[in-house]
Amino acid sequence: MSNKEMVVSQFGGNAGKYVKSKGHAKGKDLAVLAEIAEENRGGKLLDVATGGGHVANKLAPVFQEVTAFDLTPQMLQSAEGFIKENGHENVSFVQGDAEDMPFQDEEFDTVTCRIAPHHFPNIKQFIKEVYRVLKPGGQFLLIDNVAPEVNAYDEFYNRVEKTRDPSHYRAYKKTEWLSMLEMQGFRTEVLTTFPKRFLFDDWCGMMNVSEETKRELTQYMLNIPSGFKQFFDIKTNQQRIESFQGEAIFVACYKNK
Repeated sequence: MSNKEMVVSQFGGNAGKYVKSKGHAKGKDLAVLAEIAEENRGGKLLDVATGGGHVANKLAPVFQEVTAFDLTPQMLQSAEGFIKENGHENVSFVQGDAEDMPFQDEEFDTVTCRIAPHHFPNIKQFIKEVYRVLKPGGQFLLIDNVAPEVNAYDEFYNRVEKTRDPSHYRAYKKTEWLSMLEMQGFRTEVLTTFPKRFLFDDWCGMMNVSEETKRELTQYMLNIPSGFKQFFDIKTNQQRIESFQGEAIFVACYKNK
């Protein structure tokens, strides 16, 4: 099964959970994204990998036209129900691949993508596609989980994510994101990070992780060196993992005019 097939399988079966997920529905990151998006009020927005539709729902009152775009049909169905229940009639729903978007060159004023690119196998092709569909001067607002700069911590975090969710491809370092965006031609104006606390049982439950895999993850995280436990602030209780700390990045960058 390819990575994209795994994404459709994993998220298709859990689409409803993502609409209701507090971590996706709320958060300081979503508020910051909405504040920056106000710059292009009234234009056309593309929300890539819309998931439960929280970004598209939040920004529907801000933009004249919103396109919610996702690889997984069940996700789009769930997002459409959620967004229309909230009374937004200016949102269209399109199924497709973030690395090969079915849109015209320079079609959108703003492109958003939140907590999704770590599933994309060809991240540079995705960035190239975002650049292509943006109008000159258009903004790309990105939020995603990131890996630490220290290689050993990077490997640990990505291993844990991949074990929990086989459709996880790679969480990139902050420096990798900055380099890839600017190499494509984007001008970065805002870059900030947010601590992200993962509640272990809820985090596993979002992906229907088996008890066997939960035990594997638990043993792995309990047996890592103390420096890792401190860095990721791993909380335990009687040989159980309660939570650990990750990090997300917010980037606002712009296509040259």
